[in-house]
Formats: sequence, C-alpha cells, structure tokens
Amino acid sequence: MDEPTKGVDVGAKAEIYAIMGDLAKKGYAIILISSEMPEILGMSDRIIVMCNGRKTGELNRGEATQEGILELSMEKSTGKGTK
Repeated sequence: MDEPTKGVDVGAKAEIYAIMGDLAKKGYAIILISSEMPEILGMSDRIIVMCNGRKTGELNRGEATQEGILELSMEKSTGKGTK
C-alpha cells in the first residue's frame, strides 16, 4: 500500500487502519509505504529503511523510533555500504 491514507480525513484513516489490521490478522502480509512517521511506527511490525534505492537498515517494532528511522534514511557521507 503506497500512502494509503494520504489526503483522507481522520475517520477514513481509522477505517483504512482497521481494514489493514483485519487483513494482517487473516495472515496477509502488507507492505506499507508512507511518508507519515506516526503511521509507520503505529502500523508496522518491521520497518525496512531505504535511501537512494538501497536498504540502509531494518528495525522491528520494539526498537523502532522516529530518530532511528531518520538516521537510517540519511545518506552516509562515508561512502560505505548498507547496514
């Protein structure tokens, strides 16, 4: 789902989140792409962070923070590979 709640009101967001939760409970895997940090932190079991088309890190729900995600999303000036 790419930006599933972009431009929708709060009520519609809650409904979309409920649908996503129901699908997950039924065993469906959902790939969520979002620019909204609260949405990422609230809806994700695992977060894969990318920068310039490369994976820069992976966090599980328990270790994910806004700061950690932002740090992983910034291009490292060292030129070294991914984490």
